Amino acid sequence: MPLLRKNLNLPDEVRKFPSSHTELFDLGDTVVGRQVFEPGWRWSVDTKPVVGTEWCEVFHQGVVISGRLRVAMSDGPELELGPDDLFEVPPGHDAWVIGDEAFVSVDFAGRRHFAEAEVGGGRHVVATVLFTDLVDSTQTAERLGDARWRGVIAEHNIAARHEIEKYRGREIKTTGDGLLAIFDSPAAAVRAAAAIIDVVAGLGLQLRAGVHSGEIELTSSDVRGIAVHTAARVMSVAGRGEVLVSRTTRDLAVGSGLEFDSRGIHVLKGLAEPVELFGLAGRQAEAME
Repeated sequence: MPLLRKNLNLPDEVRKFPSSHTELFDLGDTVVGRQVFEPGWRWSVDTKPVVGTEWCEVFHQGVVISGRLRVAMSDGPELELGPDDLFEVPPGHDAWVIGDEAFVSVDFAGRRHFAEAEVGGGRHVVATVLFTDLVDSTQTAERLGDARWRGVIAEHNIAARHEIEKYRGREIKTTGDGLLAIFDSPAAAVRAAAAIIDVVAGLGLQLRAGVHSGEIELTSSDVRGIAVHTAARVMSVAGRGEVLVSRTTRDLAVGSGLEFDSRGIHVLKGLAEPVELFGLAGRQAEAME
């Protein structure tokens, strides 16, 4: 990994929105963003009409440089942020600037694709969809207890987000026991899946992953379409530690250097025809009970 330096006065890209703007700094495996909200800015007034969702569905993690911001979650809790505060704000919130000073923060997560799909949501695009799922999550949660389990899940999410960012994917949402992400590159999606499985293994968690490529409907906060359902069904067949892909993804990844082994023909719930599935070579899956 080479040495790399970026200066906050020289952003690689600036994205402007009503009463706010985001300055992006590309660090290769990740993108850092400096977010500036002007006095009087409120997400539900200034950004909601652009995004088109009821609440902000972006995950935020960063540090406050200046100004003050009030955050209100859709289920009630509120939090005020000020200078030098470190913060983590999950999706499903409103926020507004307090006082007459601009709120400035540096965000470390979710910046690469921030607000790209929000403008003009509802687009149909071809993408590769990745689903992951924690194996035996209920038993693990019972064994660890609620407090420790919440901590492990938080660590899982941080580690997974880093790999998604590294392989230039976009996290769509967490699913409680896993996550959903999309990628422009089928090979990148497969590599991200394998990396996520490996990194969370260090947390004592077992993961499985399913990948499928096809046309999806991309909205501001979600993805829809048969390709999404197919990826979820592919994941449901995968064993512990396995990255399972559809024939479509396998074919599109030809020339990437990735190798796959046939896992046979499967009838997937909701799909009209049986499909052949392939496992990423070198990963011996443990059968699910």
